[in-house]
Amino acid sequence: MTSPAPAPQTSAPALGWLLAVPALLGTLISLVLPTGQTIWLSLHSGGVLRESTYTGTSNYTKLLGDDAFWQALGFSLSLTLFPLLTAVVVAPLLALALDRAGTWPRRAGRIVLSLAVVTFSPVGVAAAWMRGMAPEASGLLGLVEGLREPATAPGTLRLIVAAATFGVICALAVTAFLPALRGSRVAPAMLVVGALVAIATVAVGLQAFSIGLVLTRGGPERSTETLAGLQYDFAFRMAEFGPGASVAALTGVILGVLGIVATVIAVAARLRITVVPASHAGMPSASSDTPEGVGVPERRSPSAVAVGAAALVVLVAVGLFFTWPWIDGVLASTGSQAGALGAQVNTWVPAVSGAIISVGVAYLGALGIGGLRPLGRHSEWLLLAFAPWLFVTTGPLGVANWQNMRNLGLIDSFLALFPPVLVSVPALLVLTLLCAGLAERTDKDFFAGVFLPSLPMAGILAGAVALMNAQDLLWPLLVVQKSALFTAPVAQTAQLGAFATTTPDVGAATPLIAVVVALAGAVAAQLLYLDRLAITANDSRSHTPAA
Repeated sequence: MTSPAPAPQTSAPALGWLLAVPALLGTLISLVLPTGQTIWLSLHSGGVLRESTYTGTSNYTKLLGDDAFWQALGFSLSLTLFPLLTAVVVAPLLALALDRAGTWPRRAGRIVLSLAVVTFSPVGVAAAWMRGMAPEASGLLGLVEGLREPATAPGTLRLIVAAATFGVICALAVTAFLPALRGSRVAPAMLVVGALVAIATVAVGLQAFSIGLVLTRGGPERSTETLAGLQYDFAFRMAEFGPGASVAALTGVILGVLGIVATVIAVAARLRITVVPASHAGMPSASSDTPEGVGVPERRSPSAVAVGAAALVVLVAVGLFFTWPWIDGVLASTGSQAGALGAQVNTWVPAVSGAIISVGVAYLGALGIGGLRPLGRHSEWLLLAFAPWLFVTTGPLGVANWQNMRNLGLIDSFLALFPPVLVSVPALLVLTLLCAGLAERTDKDFFAGVFLPSLPMAGILAGAVALMNAQDLLWPLLVVQKSALFTAPVAQTAQLGAFATTTPDVGAATPLIAVVVALAGAVAAQLLYLDRLAITANDSRSHTPAA
């Protein structure tokens, strides 16, 4: 089968540039300018309780000469070790087992993994583990006792983070690896996806904040201080914006390098995502002897099915064991103000609205860059303009954005709860690779061949970003002090800090209705769309043409 030439309708450079403008403006306003502002603040002292004065690079000199920074950097990196093993060892093996087992085991695995994603709440997990501080705590919760001593606290927190994040990291990584197994050349695609997954895991781990803040607040004796925690301590506990912005700027440099490296890998490898027709969604993977596997009925050996089923059973068992403190905590919760309607409105309205805006802007940019290709075959290199902020969340820009909210008089207002990012750079990368893959393989016009097949992915990414926004603790913690404006994670944290109850409301950030709606959407997305994706690299082709 020959791949069809791109349709002439996709060659519209002017329209491509026009569609990319909102993403460029959103990046300039909400990412580039706050980055410059953060660097400027890092060159000053004071800023909140006393007058700001220019001090040059003295904050960096003190910070780089202080063991506290290097200890925080080292500990933040160490928190990524177990999640990294899950992402690049466990996940690809599980994806391979599920793929070789056939359609139904693979889809069953996708459903199980969806549950891990929609129920993940960092503050909720930390609240559940806090129950281990009670004298009657036993079993796995007893591990929390190790957080009391400086010598054992770092190792204990690493184990808790590994257990808490096992399910969600495994789910996201498997979702990334499964499409790579559909290409006719599996090895290049798997290697590129593996590199991107590894880089993303490290980048996210460097910004860890919620679990550490709730369980240890960086103690005892700063033994569990993270980079995000150190920035928070300097800027908002000590009211020293200069040192806090310095930590943020150095963190941003590391994240910027990781983002550029990841983008270069994806673009240089000519990574492409495409959608196979529904009629071929259950095809065998690249192991088929028939060229491109088109029209070959699925045949699976009993041993492959047994291995896939066994792998899924083991995954469920391990996942249940690691999440049992959270499950037990949810079952023991009696409800509180943290789970009240007001807190849920404060949580979900800004989260969903922010996701729609940031992913919507990213989608327009992806249609322009990947679909209409203003620079031809080199269009994906335009992603380098966004690459430094690929992995940057609200944390490294928190000091600058807080100052902007204060200058606008929006602190302690509902508007302040909306995420301050206007474009989701991760969504831009994924959607651009998808639009590029569709544009290269379609024989239809732009609307039918690129826009319609990529639209569901934009909706899926908007849902993922909404879940991430809803579970964010740092930004709402910075901008609201009135309890009536607390989001569910902030209300949970305040409840735990005040020792208001001996039974924390573990499930406040994951109310049943939100979990049911999110799970229904995630399962539908997995079975009807994500299960049809194929990832290729180095000009390898998927088994089937784009839908």
